[in-house]
Amino acid sequence: MAENIGEIPSGEREFAESTKKIRDIVEFPEISEEEFEEMLKAASRAYGSPLPHRTYSLCPETRRVVPALVWEKDGKVWITKKCPEGTITDLYYESVEAYNRFRKWFWSRKKLYSANVENTGSNCPFDCGLCSRHRSHTSLINIVLTNRCNLSCWYCFFYAKEGQPIYEPTLEQIRMMLRNAKKEYPIGANAVQFTGGEPTLRDDLIEIIKIAKEEGYDHVQLNTDGIRLAFEPELVKKIREAGTNTLYLSYDGMTPQTNWKNHWEIPLIFENVRKAGGPGIVLVPTTIRNVNDHELGAIINFGLNHLDIVRGVNFQPISQVGRVPKKERQRFRITIPGVINRIEEQTNGAIAMEDWYPIPIAGHIARFFEAFAGKRYYMTSHFACGAATYVFLDRENKRVVPIPRFIDVEGFVEYLEEKAEEIEQWNSMGKLKKLKLGAEIFLKFKSFYDEKYAPKGLDVLGLIKNAFVHGTYDALGKFHEKTLFIGMMHFMDEYNYDVERVERCVIHYAMPDGRIVPFCTFNVIPEIYRDKVQAQFSYTWDEWKKLHPDWDYKKDKYFRSKEFVEKMKKSELYRKTYIDIEDYFGLANE
Repeated sequence: MAENIGEIPSGEREFAESTKKIRDIVEFPEISEEEFEEMLKAASRAYGSPLPHRTYSLCPETRRVVPALVWEKDGKVWITKKCPEGTITDLYYESVEAYNRFRKWFWSRKKLYSANVENTGSNCPFDCGLCSRHRSHTSLINIVLTNRCNLSCWYCFFYAKEGQPIYEPTLEQIRMMLRNAKKEYPIGANAVQFTGGEPTLRDDLIEIIKIAKEEGYDHVQLNTDGIRLAFEPELVKKIREAGTNTLYLSYDGMTPQTNWKNHWEIPLIFENVRKAGGPGIVLVPTTIRNVNDHELGAIINFGLNHLDIVRGVNFQPISQVGRVPKKERQRFRITIPGVINRIEEQTNGAIAMEDWYPIPIAGHIARFFEAFAGKRYYMTSHFACGAATYVFLDRENKRVVPIPRFIDVEGFVEYLEEKAEEIEQWNSMGKLKKLKLGAEIFLKFKSFYDEKYAPKGLDVLGLIKNAFVHGTYDALGKFHEKTLFIGMMHFMDEYNYDVERVERCVIHYAMPDGRIVPFCTFNVIPEIYRDKVQAQFSYTWDEWKKLHPDWDYKKDKYFRSKEFVEKMKKSELYRKTYIDIEDYFGLANE
């Protein structure tokens, strides 16, 4: 956003300052076409098999599907594709050790049988809809409410610039998109994220949230920069009362340089959320090498200091969509293990690589819940798509404790899978049998739990028992109130694109033409999906102005005054939010 300091585009001055000193460049290895062909012949093909591994990718120049190789060199994992102009290599994973550890938890069973399009999926990712080739149901459905935005961030996927068409689906279209995602067989969507642009610019936002609840969505998430929520406390109260569970709040760093979007507004957003009694907040840092990757530990520490309202931190390594020169990719590219390594360094080992697990481990747990309680909600993405952990705050000893430090996660999940297999072989399971099995499992769970390392002053065992036995959305919510979820999801671009990942995507976009499209096709191939379809359902600039005669594009945009910044700097609220906070990782000594 601009700060009324000359005619400087949003974020560019701060970005230029933060990248003056380049700390780290990724050197891409060279591989000839002959070497590529030889390695491709010997590569594994089955999903989850060892490196080198054959897959398919996109050629950034021709936009065609081409053979690709995922391979190891110098302890890192690379993806190389053969395009007409030669081979193109990019970083896939910064640690082959992490890649292989996460690969262990791949999920191969298909959990989606209905398709929204008639084609066979033979030309993935160019015939999405979802097609019959897709393997994972929708864990989170995204619905774009508008392409208008009050900011103009340099790395944003899209927003309407002056004079361009305005996309805002009608309430009827939104309801249709929600219903479509519910119809997926055998598991319909149960969580929705309203996104943009900036969704809070919609005057009918409250009505839209209520529609999602009417359509049976347990979880409603609002993807926002929070600017309107900072200055309109009544709006925070209204979106909570309407049924919003989570603010998916953009938050890129601890300083005005790394978080030019809403650094000065965050104290007001937090204050208004506290006064309204919610919704819970997930901080979402777009993570960029040489820009904000030195503040990741501090961001987690910040979340822990506001644990009464902050439920999680979800890092998103930057997706470099569009034509990006090799030097820029080397400068900004960071992957999931790279983010985790920085977190380990910046938390002085309090949160380490071994504390993280890939997203599809949740699929193995979900298998048990389906067998035991009939609950069906699977997160079966590709093992390289995302990772997560939970950390608890031991206030008594002023330490942060990741859940794998006191629970044998792998042992417990393997045990649940054994039990799931047993249950699946039974013809029926009466209530008494369920109660006995539940008691047996909880007693067994204690053998995976180490009281000595568990956080003191918190009944973690009771929280886990409640979430496990009941398995309801409310029970899981109580668990989240006492812990900080830390996750990351690395969305792809043309250079690291892996079709095998797309087939297992669990985060999808609903479109007003009835199709449902994976995140990494919707945004990476916008000329076929996002931009093309939204253009069909958009208003021209003149049409929009006629329908909204009082609307002013310039009034949409947020301009921060020097006076506001000075006022915030001197405020007690700013001090309580950023300065008078605990240092749980020894960051002050770094």
